[in-house]
Amino acid sequence: MAARATNRGRTRKTSNAGFSLIELLVVVAIILIIAAIAIPNFLRARIAANEAAAVENMRTITTANVIYSTAYGTGYAASLAKLGPPPGSGPVSANAAGLIDDILATGTRTGYIYTYVAGPVSAGGTIDAYTLNGDPLAPGITGVRHFYTDATGVIRFNASAAAGPADSPL
Repeated sequence: MAARATNRGRTRKTSNAGFSLIELLVVVAIILIIAAIAIPNFLRARIAANEAAAVENMRTITTANVIYSTAYGTGYAASLAKLGPPPGSGPVSANAAGLIDDILATGTRTGYIYTYVAGPVSAGGTIDAYTLNGDPLAPGITGVRHFYTDATGVIRFNASAAAGPADSPL
């Protein structure tokens, strides 16, 4: 009988630690496909959130203006800053009513810029009208729709240009 050679006691280990280049490329491709699907949806959701916040900010300013008019008897505020908080911890007044927060009082918030224009002072010394426009800071990125409201409180929108009193209400 012929003697057999055995490798007892000696085990040969083959190391398959790690991934092959093909496996890594497949994983990277899958991640890129998922990202290509998810990113546009995320951007649309962000735009929708900014627009919803813009409408709510327009409502907040409108409500603050009604409260301002009632509290101070001077009609509507002459500017957004007059609806904002007093500097420091000072008392509220017609110049700083504390009805909106300091960020909104600057006219920019959540991807939108708010343009407030007070109407003329009437013969009785009051401001009886105002207009408020909310426009995206970067159209198509921070928002798509433009918003408008005035003393009527009706919020209107336009998808392609600055909104005005003739545009569709929400």
